[in-house]
Amino acid sequence: MASDDPKQPEENQAASDSHLTERLERLGKTLEQHRDGESKDSPKASSGAMSGAAQAFKLSSEFVAGVLVGAGLGWMADTWLGTKPWGLIVLLMLGFGAGILNLLRALGKVAEPERRLNSRKKKQD
Repeated sequence: MASDDPKQPEENQAASDSHLTERLERLGKTLEQHRDGESKDSPKASSGAMSGAAQAFKLSSEFVAGVLVGAGLGWMADTWLGTKPWGLIVLLMLGFGAGILNLLRALGKVAEPERRLNSRKKKQD
C-alpha cells in the first residue's frame, strides 16, 4: 500500500529539480565549449579570396534589411493611423538603429543577447 506521507512528493520534486538543474548546467557548459570551438574556427573559414566580398555583402544586406523593415513598418503605421510622415520618420530611425546593431553583432563587436545573459549569470555566481 502507498504511504500517506505528505513529505514524499516534496522530496521527489526537490530531487527532480536538482537533477534538472544539474542537467541544465552541463548543457550550458557543453554549449559554451562548442561556441568557443566555433569562434576559434571562424578566422580559418574566412581566409578565402572572396571572403571579404562575401562579408561585405552580408553586412550590407543586414543593414539594408533593418532600414527597409523600419521604413515599411513606418509607412504601414502612417497609413493605418493617418499620421503621415511621423510614423515613417520615427520607425525609419529605429530601423537605422536596428541595422547598425545588426552590423555590430555580425562583426562580433556586440555580443548576442543570449551570450550577454549567460556572461552576466557567470559573473554573479
